[in-house]
Amino acid sequence: QVQLTESGGGLVQPGGSLRLSCAASGNIISTYEMSWYRQFPGKQRILVARIGVDGSPIYPEATKGRFTISRDNAKNTVYLQIHSLRPEDAAVYMCNAFDSANYVNFWGQGTQVTVSS
Repeated sequence: QVQLTESGGGLVQPGGSLRLSCAASGNIISTYEMSWYRQFPGKQRILVARIGVDGSPIYPEATKGRFTISRDNAKNTVYLQIHSLRPEDAAVYMCNAFDSANYVNFWGQGTQVTVSS
């Protein structure tokens, strides 16, 4: 079992930056594929970024360039850096850990990002 706790969200002005953190406990995440998703009100979760066990990142076209995912296995933490924030980036950002050995997904509760002047 893995417990994921996101932090770092909040109110940011357009053009600003944020770094979100996802701290894992209960199990080490070095063997898990880690992802960030975001969820807009009334919508399904959308993939924002993914990072493999080897540290290689994957970004959907919609988030390439302004989003950077990274992982620190020593701290059992995954990060999402967001630059040049736009009002349409406002959402709940959620962390996901995928245990491919057992085909199990773990989710955090999410952290709210609001972009407004």
